Amino acid sequence: MTRTGWIAKMLEGASLAVRVVGLALLGYALVMFVVQRRIIFPGAQRESPRASATPPAGATQVWLDASFGRVEAWFFPTGAIAAAPTVVFAHGNGELIEDWQTEMQTLSDVGVNALLVEFPGYGHSEGEPSREAIRETFAEAFDWLVEESDVPDDRIVAYGRSVGGGAAADLSQDRPVRALALQSTFSSVATMARKALLPGFLVLDRFDNMQAVADFQGPVLLMHGVEDEVIPYEHALSLASAREGLEITEIDCGHNDCARAWPDILSSLTAFLRGNGLLESEATGLGSE
Repeated sequence: MTRTGWIAKMLEGASLAVRVVGLALLGYALVMFVVQRRIIFPGAQRESPRASATPPAGATQVWLDASFGRVEAWFFPTGAIAAAPTVVFAHGNGELIEDWQTEMQTLSDVGVNALLVEFPGYGHSEGEPSREAIRETFAEAFDWLVEESDVPDDRIVAYGRSVGGGAAADLSQDRPVRALALQSTFSSVATMARKALLPGFLVLDRFDNMQAVADFQGPVLLMHGVEDEVIPYEHALSLASAREGLEITEIDCGHNDCARAWPDILSSLTAFLRGNGLLESEATGLGSE
């Protein structure tokens, strides 16, 4: 075989390999596009540990009427609702509201009202999870607080963990929340998707926390596990760079093991609320033990 023929054959082989790799990547991207919501919202596949939709002791059950159906929420009030700040809490994508009952009760114990909101399609709630449905749900949650409770509308804080950070960030854009708290969350879903080799333009639920933090004019608390293996710490660094003056409160945990760090998280949150004039000092005693 001549040198020219050998080169032509090598190029033909390389071209075939490129086509095979290209087709494989295209197939992967298509599969990821189809199953992405099952990956992003795995908690929708979990069964609620409650046989029926009954609230825990000390909580008021709230049914939020969205365009697609009813979504459950639990309101944990303090002894003086009107004088306290109120946290609207969004949990992680693999969790249910039952997983956060204890933590929300400790918030009410330290003088903070808490509204724990379920995701659409999770537990006993109707609908299907998506950014659009979650965004509507949390806007409804804010409106319920303002219209149906004694909560002052200028003392509401959006707080989200992991994918719930996207819900909280969206709420900060849709309603006049006073402050924003983000725990173990991402800069954007598109960034996460690209690292999983899914092109950003194929992402259906384009939560963009980076843009929300940049746009939000109120105080922001960023908390992130230094050993986070699911949403790396670099995402917190990106979020902190979205605005001048933002710092990261480091949590001694990974991603799904941060329940053990809740006393420190609670202390950081109450200090944040106190530092921004939302919580009286004497109401935070339990959070600093």
